[in-house]
Parts: sequence; C-alpha cells; structure tokens
Amino acid sequence: MSNFPSPYLSDPHGQNSCDSYTAEFPPEETYTPSVYPSKEEPQQRRIGVFDSGVGGLTVLREIYRQLPNESILYFADTARVPYGTRSRHEIVQFGFEILSWMVQQDVKMVVLACNTSDALALETLRREFNLPILGLILPGARAAVQQGHRIGVIATPATAASNAYRRAISEVEASAQVWQVGCPEFVPLVEQNRVHDPYTVEVARQYIEPLLQQRIDTLIYGCTHYPLLAPVIRTILPPTVQLVDPAVHVVAAAAQELDILGLRNNRSPLPTHFCVSGCPQQFAQLSVQWLGCTPVAEKVYLPTVAPPVVSLESVE
Repeated sequence: MSNFPSPYLSDPHGQNSCDSYTAEFPPEETYTPSVYPSKEEPQQRRIGVFDSGVGGLTVLREIYRQLPNESILYFADTARVPYGTRSRHEIVQFGFEILSWMVQQDVKMVVLACNTSDALALETLRREFNLPILGLILPGARAAVQQGHRIGVIATPATAASNAYRRAISEVEASAQVWQVGCPEFVPLVEQNRVHDPYTVEVARQYIEPLLQQRIDTLIYGCTHYPLLAPVIRTILPPTVQLVDPAVHVVAAAAQELDILGLRNNRSPLPTHFCVSGCPQQFAQLSVQWLGCTPVAEKVYLPTVAPPVVSLESVE
C-alpha cells in the first residue's frame, strides 16, 4: 500500500501556519503525537528521517518506493538550515537534539538524510543512541565504485572538508580517484525555490567545471538537496558521466537492516508525519513540487539536551 495520495496527518487544530503551534506548545515543551503504535508492535513503529530542510525528501521518496509499508516520521530542521557551513560541534549538537526527540517518539530506526550530519556526527550519534542509525556516505561510496573509478563529489563545504566521501571510497576501492567540490550556494538556492533560476545554472557550471576538467566518469550527489537540482546538473554533464544518488542505496541498506532485525512492517503504513523546527507553511509550499501533494507539517520544539563529548579521535 502506498503512502500516497493521502499520506499526511492533519493538524489537530485545523491550522497550518508559521504560528500554528506556538500557543499550544511553548519552547520548553515538546509535542508528542498520540498516533504511534505501542511497543508491543515493534514492526509498526516509524522510521525517523531527518534533514536540515527539503533535501531529505529525496530519501523519503525512495522509502515510499522501496519500503511502501513503512511508516515515517520526517523532521526538517528548517529553523537552522543550511547545515553545510556549520561547525562539527553544531552539527553534533543538532543531531543529538533531533535523535533525543525521535527516541521520545519511539522510532525503530533513524536515517540521517543529511550528508553533513553523516560526515560530522554519525559515529558520535551511534555511540550515544541504542538504535540503528544509517548514513548516506558509505552506501553512496559503494555504489559509486561500481559505476566508475574517476569519481567526482559535489557536497556542502562541511562534507567536502571532512573528506568523508574520499575516505569511504578509498576503503571500498583503493584504486579509485576522487575529486570533491564544496557547493555552498546549492542548498540555499533549493530552499529558496530557485532551481530553475538562470543564476542557479551559472553557479552549477562553476562548481562542476573543475570536475569535468578531471575527466570524471561518475558524479555523486553528496547532499540530499542536490538531486532536486537534477534538471540543471544533467544539462551540464556529458551523457557518459554516471550520476549516483546515495538516497537510493541508503534505503536499500535500511531494508536489509530491517530484515536482519526482524523489524520490517508488513501491514499498512501509518500516514507520514512531517515536523519542522521552522515555518510549517513555508516547508509545505516548497515540498509540494517534489511530493506531488501538499504535506501538513507541524512545528515542534526540540528538547534542550547537553551535547555529547566529541573526542579528538572522532574529529580527525
């Protein structure tokens, strides 16, 4: 059974504006929906998916395609987008807050639908939380080396600077060559709904041209926002260059993990629950073009939690 065409929970108050929930749920409280299955039904618990904004919808669409019976809790940290220019400390703190909240919602698994969070925080979060947490980078690296050996990566500045993709690709295939480009303007352009703006085409050419000069045969979307720029990027790339979307492969990995743990849901899914830290209406208006229908998003206030200690080993 598909999560479409009516996949979204309605606001219980019949509202969907930036201030819909401020009066009901002050910052010191966290809204906890009452629609989650009991712990006696672990297969029916939701998968938590989070990103800084709408980029994670590329992962959500893959879950709908590959795991149509799974119920999803989607969180977009739109009050703090973009993540790609923030520090490791900030990214770890944000991830810790989001996962602490998702654990309160009784999710059975979390997918980091954000390459920056994967690159800078995945290992720390795995040490802190006792549930499966999947990232995009290793599945994307494994897929890329199956396509070619001259691999370009377009990513946020933080992901590119971390060298996470270079390390992951080298672990899988030591002979592969990797070139990375940080693309600081891509996420803001997507979040501002400027995908088809002529300026976006100019920026994309500037980012991709150095990779073409290296004669890449494969290009990884190193940020979940970037597949939303596919209409632009495909016009710039030669047809011989293979595109790798890690969203496809992290969801395949999630399916395997669910099977191993006996957590795959075989019943009908619950409606997808969308939550944001910023303006619900703005998120809904931006999301409709990629979801095919308008989501009803709820504003939530994340819990205030002490950040985990990031060791020097995890920074290197």
